[in-house]
Amino acid sequence: MADKGEVDLTGTKQNTGVWLVKVPKYLSQQWAKATGRGEIGKLRICKNQGKAEVSFTLNEELTTIDGIGEKSSMVRAPREHPFTLQTVGGQTLAVFTENSSDKIALEGLVVQRAECRPAVSENYMKLKRLQIEELSKPLRFSQQLDKAVTTNYKPVANHAYNLDYEKKKKEEGKRARADKQQVLDMLFSAFEKHQFYNIKDLVDITKQPVIYLKEILHDIGIYNIKGTHKNTWELKPEYRHYQNEEKSD
Repeated sequence: MADKGEVDLTGTKQNTGVWLVKVPKYLSQQWAKATGRGEIGKLRICKNQGKAEVSFTLNEELTTIDGIGEKSSMVRAPREHPFTLQTVGGQTLAVFTENSSDKIALEGLVVQRAECRPAVSENYMKLKRLQIEELSKPLRFSQQLDKAVTTNYKPVANHAYNLDYEKKKKEEGKRARADKQQVLDMLFSAFEKHQFYNIKDLVDITKQPVIYLKEILHDIGIYNIKGTHKNTWELKPEYRHYQNEEKSD
């Protein structure tokens, strides 16, 4: 955390107690719309047979739900929200604020925790159903096109890096070293088709100098010096991935 300088501790001197309340996401979004509009609702605190009862009633003007699918205009947010009170649990919790000047101030210590829950109602059930429908919609879907798309990427006969490589090869009159990552891509692509290759075949595939190719192969491959596949290269176990899990010569 960056150094913000001194912290304003006036809140501790005033012994200010604050409530830490968890609210539903839709309720916090509705409150955000009310910036500068005044009242967002009413908080009611009373006692019933010596037990505290707390509830919040959302302002009628803030019950309109926006941005949850095409049916959001048909759904309104619940107004009544009873609190479930919880103990602080022996923890020391504090609330800090930060102003536009990056000045941090202690607002007070948490003396009560609570959870603000919507009362079960027809509006709440419609809202939950709409939220579930939106979450269950696939992020991607297939669509049949009536005509060819001409504004996106088009395949080319030969890519620019291939053309540059061919030009460099002709100028030098011998095999030119390609970028290591490009050579690795060619090698991994080849080993996806077959497990074992001799160096001559790999030179023909990659068009790279033998010494340079062997340097790269030592990083990712194993050279067999005996057995059925003597004098051939194969990938190290951590790099192996063959088509249909076939291992052919």
